[in-house]
Amino acid sequence: MVFPLYDDNSDRTITPVVNYAIIAVNILVFLFLQQLGTNDQFTYAFSTVPLEILTGHDVVTPSRVLVQPITGQRVLVPGLGVTPVSVYLTLITSMFMHGGLAHIGGNMLFLWIFGDNIEDKLGHLRYLVFYLVCGLLASLAHVFTTALFAGGDESSLLVPSLGASGAISGVLGAYILLHPKRRVTVILFRFLTDVPAYVAIGIWFVFQLISGLGVLGGSQKTGVAYAAHVGGFVAGLVLIKVFAIGRDRPSYPYGAR
Repeated sequence: MVFPLYDDNSDRTITPVVNYAIIAVNILVFLFLQQLGTNDQFTYAFSTVPLEILTGHDVVTPSRVLVQPITGQRVLVPGLGVTPVSVYLTLITSMFMHGGLAHIGGNMLFLWIFGDNIEDKLGHLRYLVFYLVCGLLASLAHVFTTALFAGGDESSLLVPSLGASGAISGVLGAYILLHPKRRVTVILFRFLTDVPAYVAIGIWFVFQLISGLGVLGGSQKTGVAYAAHVGGFVAGLVLIKVFAIGRDRPSYPYGAR
């Protein structure tokens, strides 16, 4: 697996304030609203639930206790809470929530490394809209893929999803199209090395695609919305050139202005 550390930003011309702000909002939501992932009531109320998006109606379910068959350990699984806003807004709110420290840490690292270059290309406002649109399309990809492969099992439609992964996947799709040969420093199979962006992001995408196909062939209850990752990536590939219309500027050697 590939783990990116940083990329070459020597040609960046603007301060990526929107990217910084998105990262800050994600962290603040996780710290103060989700309370480091312990506030299940908030998290379950504002996550995206496929059945709610498909029907337009809020779904509330009771908490239940599951018993681990081998150890006998009892685990409380929270139910879906009341969503105090339109269920369709959860397609946006879920983009700023995470399931744990590893989840938010990995997502914010990817956004920190790759998002600034896309904001530099698009400008502040276009980048914000691009990010949100990719995240929205990624969430819808997850919803409709889950419905398509539910196989009559409504329980899979009740599994909430959350995280910035779909929107960040859109950023990665844009990055690999705009900067395919830019050097990215990564840990690749325990080795520290520099690789072109198409290698770093390409390996990541292949993993998402293979994992996603495995999920679709079995169960939707893995907790990882691979369809959102793939959908967001494809959205970024398709939309970046549209959002970049009129934003072309002369290319300079790295380090020159």
